[in-house]
Amino acid sequence: LQLVESGGGLVQPGGSLRLSCTTDGFSLEYYAIAWFRQAPGKEREGVSCIGSDDGRTDYGDSVKGRFTISRDKSKNTAYLQMNNLKPEDTAVYYCAAAFRRARSGRLCVLTSGDEYYYWGQGRPVTVSS
Repeated sequence: LQLVESGGGLVQPGGSLRLSCTTDGFSLEYYAIAWFRQAPGKEREGVSCIGSDDGRTDYGDSVKGRFTISRDKSKNTAYLQMNNLKPEDTAVYYCAAAFRRARSGRLCVLTSGDEYYYWGQGRPVTVSS
């Protein structure tokens, strides 16, 4: 399973961006999906996740109320809508996936990237004026 991300880029503070995550040959409908990010010199941080049943979502404290994770089964794509972006959101964002459940058995988890088996190549997001 190879995840392919798109979107991101450069935006001014307060602006919005959307990241997409898709794959060929597999239905993401059956996968738990998460977004992680890593800024230069910092550890990887869990941003958001959605369970394979779409009934469970979670967000990191720093993005709650600003970011929204979703899934469009007809397009086999997961999204991360990022609103009211701040300079501290600048990072490379990664899509990650696990079939049905994360490694620990949970539907949606952000505590560790090791919970997920498959990763995208990463997309840079830069928030700057």
